[in-house]
Amino acid sequence: MSAGDGQRENGTGVIQGPEPVGGSGRELVLRVRNVGVSYWMRHSFIRRRRFWALRDVSFDLYRGDSLGVIGKNGVGKSTLLRLLAGVMSPDHGEITNYGVTVALLSLNLGFVPYLSGRENIILSGMFQGIPKKELRQRMDAIIQFAELEEFIDEPVATYSSGMTARLGFSIALNTQPDVLLVDEILGVGDADFQEKSKAIMKDRIRSQDTTIVFVSHNANLIRELCNRAVWIEDRVVQIEGDTNAVLDAYTRFLKTGEKIVAAQP
Repeated sequence: MSAGDGQRENGTGVIQGPEPVGGSGRELVLRVRNVGVSYWMRHSFIRRRRFWALRDVSFDLYRGDSLGVIGKNGVGKSTLLRLLAGVMSPDHGEITNYGVTVALLSLNLGFVPYLSGRENIILSGMFQGIPKKELRQRMDAIIQFAELEEFIDEPVATYSSGMTARLGFSIALNTQPDVLLVDEILGVGDADFQEKSKAIMKDRIRSQDTTIVFVSHNANLIRELCNRAVWIEDRVVQIEGDTNAVLDAYTRFLKTGEKIVAAQP
């Protein structure tokens, strides 16, 4: 992969662009062009075959967007978030980051299991570029929102998946990255925590403080939270744009099997 003039690659396959170049008058923060990711799978004792988890994905993300990503299991939605976060590199295509901080919020968070929740707050926040002093100032708010007061000094290895997800969600919201990537996490915890999480997400979306990419199987939740959507099927983008138009096409596909873009080999 080669970077264009004035661009540089940060070692993760994400190119750092010099300036946003959106054509809509809105500030462009991430640009995804023809991105694909593949894995080698053992086909027999001596043969392997290449499997494409994503084949050809393109879209632009603008500041203040809430972009929903929908599709069936195994189409590459979570892989796309890891690419946007710079956790993994594309095998072809380019992702251009126009100087924004990105945080990935997933059920498979990269916490250090033998460290306490408090220690993981510091570590996770510093990975996002937040100074330790500032994290200590935000510590009480993070713990309170996660509802982990009596468990915060216990090792994360002793947490349930819901407790871990609540901690990650609280860190991401309180450290306020420019772009928040949310992977199927608003359904964790009890009903009260889910409603609290949705309410604060709506506040962020309305204020346009945070740009959000939200992966979910829940079309109603994407309709409620997102102003744009992307439907991925057969490892490619079938349609992206207005949320209602995308979800209507996806719902029609679930009922009839009708796709917009044919499957690629």
